[in-house]
Amino acid sequence: MCLGVPGKILTIDGFSATVDFWGTQKTVLLHLVDTPVEVGDWVLDHVGYAVRKVEPEDLEPMLAMYAELRAAQP
Repeated sequence: MCLGVPGKILTIDGFSATVDFWGTQKTVLLHLVDTPVEVGDWVLDHVGYAVRKVEPEDLEPMLAMYAELRAAQP
């Protein structure tokens, strides 16, 4: 099973971005995203690659689901 994690783009430099995942910042490659992204957008990351832009209407339910998953962690 693959897991994509949503994160917010903080900076963009060419085809890479600094993305925030609940306070942890990582560099994510943007080569696979087929729609334009900009600072402030959310992307779904899988092993260092943004696989798609998270559309605003999808963001709240997605973040709620991840909040539940994080709360269930011991």
